[in-house]
Amino acid sequence: MSMLNQQFGMALPRRSLLQAGACSLLGLGLPQLLSHQAVASAGGSFGSAKRCIFIFLWGGPSHIDTLDPKPEAPTDIRGSFSPINTSVPGVQVSELLPNIAQRMHDVAVIRSLNHTDPAHLSSAHAALTGQLAPVPRSDAEPPSERDAPHIGSVVARLRSAPRGLPGFVTMPWIAYHPAAPGGQAPGQRAGWLGHNYDPMLVEGDPSQNQWRVPALQLQDALSAERLSSRMQLLTDLDAQRAALNASASGLALNGFQQQATELLTSPRVREAFSIDQETEETRNRYGRNIHGQCVLLARRLSERGVPLVCVNWHNDGQNFWDTHGNNFGHLKQHLPTFDAGISALIDDLHERGLQDDVTVVVWGEFGRTPKINDKGGRDHWAPVQSVLVSGGGMKEGIVIGSTDKTAAYAEDRPVHYRDVLATIYYNLGIESYQYIRDQNDRPVVILPEEARPIRELL
Repeated sequence: MSMLNQQFGMALPRRSLLQAGACSLLGLGLPQLLSHQAVASAGGSFGSAKRCIFIFLWGGPSHIDTLDPKPEAPTDIRGSFSPINTSVPGVQVSELLPNIAQRMHDVAVIRSLNHTDPAHLSSAHAALTGQLAPVPRSDAEPPSERDAPHIGSVVARLRSAPRGLPGFVTMPWIAYHPAAPGGQAPGQRAGWLGHNYDPMLVEGDPSQNQWRVPALQLQDALSAERLSSRMQLLTDLDAQRAALNASASGLALNGFQQQATELLTSPRVREAFSIDQETEETRNRYGRNIHGQCVLLARRLSERGVPLVCVNWHNDGQNFWDTHGNNFGHLKQHLPTFDAGISALIDDLHERGLQDDVTVVVWGEFGRTPKINDKGGRDHWAPVQSVLVSGGGMKEGIVIGSTDKTAAYAEDRPVHYRDVLATIYYNLGIESYQYIRDQNDRPVVILPEEARPIRELL
């Protein structure tokens, strides 16, 4: 015992040693248990948040042109944009993020996120799940049931939504890359957890006047009453299929039927998705575009109790944030849209007293190369990228980690995807080292043993 105390610099009570023994039987290492205890002893409030809004900038945004400017770097690295001061002394961001700059005291930025996977599909899997993709460093492997579950699927499995509301919503599409042979990025659904925990997919452009949630539209000839009658018939038939219903697939089918009925008939669900109830001023603040209105809709859903909402950057017809060419032209279009939506969300969460209840995380699958290529673009760069987080009771107005003078590598405090996800789970009161059952009833750990909540945020 004295050796352990000396090694970790902390006293281990008998209960902790018993926990360590139990965890070792489950395959959990002592370092991971101690890490969580250290976070708690430092004042981290386990379970301080109730919900999460996860904004995924598909394609991989340039960190040096957004949250980690390097004005002293050579011209072929620093790029076209100038840095501006923020509300936090000594912290600068791109001139195209003026609204976020004014709210830097309400967010935290991680500048030292790093990994080793330069492929869109497999690195997206890592960012969305915290686990390596079944086939790492690959743009050729499509989604499969071997994938780890999206964090939203795990949260939906372990946290209940108010009756009638979905546990996990993704909008406005399942991210897809036309240049990737595998097409859709893996890790966007429930993977080995089973389809019962797939997200409710909300497609389309909510900035359009006639937009409605396709999944909530009953066929013209099918009223809510007729739907209820048909579901009663299905219930009667199900009673005669006991063998099927006893199986995992049967239970999943029943879950789908119940969810589908509640989604189609619940006034609470329709009200949550009724973005036209927002004032014109509010809608304008978020931006009258697909991204801004999806972020606003995410706030509505989170406010009403949906545990996790994921907003993927939309299909903009320009390869998203994947700026191999004309990087600065694309960012002049993307960044004002991004800046307006995120800053409006931050304001709303604070004005509504939700800043401690809702964790917000914003990132892509990797950063971009420091050196500008001959097409005026930046290529994939896994060694470092930036992340913006806010709310959830986390510390704000801080920058975690730093990069070298060209924003090529983390100079101190390297952070991994799994650490950010471990922090989100911690905020939500979910032990990321616990085991959950997959669809074949096998125990699988949520995050790998190396995952650590980021102490500076808690």
